[in-house]
Amino acid sequence: MEIKKIGLILALASSSSLVNAEIRIGVVTSSSGPIAMVGIPQKNSIALLPKSIGGEAVKYFSLDDASDPTASVKAVTKLISENNVDAIIGPSGSPNAMAVIGTIAKAGVPLLAPVGTASVVLPMDAQKKWVFKTTQNDNLIATAIIDDMVKRGYKTVGFIGTSDPYGENWKKVFSDLAAKKGIKIVAQESFQRQDTSLTGQALKLVAKKPQAILVAAPGSSAVTPQVALFDRGYKGQMYQTHGAALDEFLKLGGKKVENTILAASLMLVINEIPNTHPSKAISSKYINDYKKLNGHSPATFGANVYDAGLLLNAAIPVALKSAKPGTPQFRAALRTALENTKNLAGTQGVYNMTPADHSGFDARGRVMIIVKNGKWTLLK
Repeated sequence: MEIKKIGLILALASSSSLVNAEIRIGVVTSSSGPIAMVGIPQKNSIALLPKSIGGEAVKYFSLDDASDPTASVKAVTKLISENNVDAIIGPSGSPNAMAVIGTIAKAGVPLLAPVGTASVVLPMDAQKKWVFKTTQNDNLIATAIIDDMVKRGYKTVGFIGTSDPYGENWKKVFSDLAAKKGIKIVAQESFQRQDTSLTGQALKLVAKKPQAILVAAPGSSAVTPQVALFDRGYKGQMYQTHGAALDEFLKLGGKKVENTILAASLMLVINEIPNTHPSKAISSKYINDYKKLNGHSPATFGANVYDAGLLLNAAIPVALKSAKPGTPQFRAALRTALENTKNLAGTQGVYNMTPADHSGFDARGRVMIIVKNGKWTLLK
């Protein structure tokens, strides 16, 4: 009896030690390395996340993975095993997020991924059900781009994307949608994010004389292929994905990216968005608060972390009704609450999650934009 009693006491002690004194959120960003242009505004946005939710204090644990997927896995493992986090925001890059899915699913910790590729949530399965995406899925953005191509009468296009989950998923989604609309992809090329010369790929694309070319690349890597195409004399219409939606794209590309068209967040053209848009107020607040804190405007990538905070702010009070922070029961309840998010206005659009859709955006999560006189302008 005494042995059983001791065993019970130890079990109870172990169970109680799992309960956190506060809600713990891990954040993994690529604030150094090749995709730092994406990661830095995300890291800077942590200070704007809620300090308390549902009457409970929130503590954030921030780690930098230096843009390395292997480091992302190590960071996530540390946050789970040492910090006992209830949810994780990050990592910054698509390959990084893909790399950690198995780890977070095994631990049963929800991941709010501020990345471009829809591969982190599609196709949905037992592992990806733990992932929630705070950016628009590729098909939502691609549909708007294809519709614009159809409107302009384009029949032939070229494609160049990164050789990673971002570019590969875009290649698949774009190819499928183009075929359905009678648009022929006459040339397809790929490249590594760190490549500095894309002369070979540009020459092959130009040789096929497509009426338009889509570049599918995130952050500063979106500039390199477009500059290479310009330098090789390409005169057709250039399109970019929402991965290019940062001011550095304009600065690095200069006149060589003039007239580029993309579908992206309303944040890029916030002053042209009507006040009736459900995301206008929250997006404006984020921009102003970020400016006040950092002295400059944020890239839209930072808003993806801010939106993760909004999603947690709505879901955590629901999960607290079922369990205490720090426990597997709380994390499971949090996952379920996130999955049932309805009509939540974020900086990028309105979230309506379902078991099959862990991004939750509709057409309000995108606007068509063109580069005019070196500035983002609403396409009319």
